[in-house]
Amino acid sequence: MEQRHRELFEPLRIGRMQLKNRIVAPPMVQARPITSREGIGWYRRLAAGGVGLVIIEATGTPSFGKNLTVNTLTPLVKAIHAEGAAVAIQLFPIPFGTTADLNALTAAEIDDLAARYGPAAEICRDAGMEGVEPHGAHGFLLNQFFMPDRNKRTDAWGGSPENRGRLGVEIVRKIRAAAGDALAIFYRHTPAGTAYSVDDSLKFARRLIDAGVGVLDISPSRDKEIADMAAPFKKLGVPVIAVNGMNDPDASADALRAAKCDLVAIARGLIADSQWPLKVRDGRLAEIVQCTECNDGCFGNLNKGKAVECVHWKKDEVRDYIR
Repeated sequence: MEQRHRELFEPLRIGRMQLKNRIVAPPMVQARPITSREGIGWYRRLAAGGVGLVIIEATGTPSFGKNLTVNTLTPLVKAIHAEGAAVAIQLFPIPFGTTADLNALTAAEIDDLAARYGPAAEICRDAGMEGVEPHGAHGFLLNQFFMPDRNKRTDAWGGSPENRGRLGVEIVRKIRAAAGDALAIFYRHTPAGTAYSVDDSLKFARRLIDAGVGVLDISPSRDKEIADMAAPFKKLGVPVIAVNGMNDPDASADALRAAKCDLVAIARGLIADSQWPLKVRDGRLAEIVQCTECNDGCFGNLNKGKAVECVHWKKDEVRDYIR
């Protein structure tokens, strides 16, 4: 590999999880059931491209114990492991694609939301996954609880920063109590919103770490330059994932070298070319199929209710990995 990209391929140990490099396939909704042959093919493709960690897309906790069990998830996990990557999954508090009014939820309903994370984590652990990630970013439900302009509750789940962060912290505690130390707990968080600051998020992140979080997934992590929004979280002492703009090998290696983050997540770039890590490792940069951010085959397909593809594919990329 070229010396300038060396940092991308350094191993990293997080608790009991060993990563062969610093490259992450982040959670990306792709409109194929994750335990179907097509879904398994999608994730096998990402893992075979050489990433160190695959984070499975946002998956609603109500599905666990029903269609998502140890038996149905194990083939997916084994497919990813067989290609040399570790596995985590992003957990969503309600079925993904549905909504809930945080201000109308009863206290009992909120307790139930948190309680579902423990059994889901146990199933993920027993299926062989190395990590789970509550989704607390991008204006979705958990993030809304943290947002003072969205959370108008006057009970224990709203008002003060401590109360607005209570659900995220409680979810982490439920996961740790159920799964023990066998799972690494990630937490995806948007570092600043219309009514909260990075400093607010840093205080929240400290509470998450005290509750058991071992990796902070900061999204988006770029404002004016690569990983500048992720960098403040490095001082908290746990690994930090940065996303956005990382499909530039030089920029991602520079972010690691500058200690702005510990892991780099590449999203649409891996849809366009899942072999990005192997090509960078082998110095074949000219062969990388570049994402042009046209949003046609990825977001465009999702908006049409179709499975994610890429306009730059020259063949059925997923079908090639179905076994």
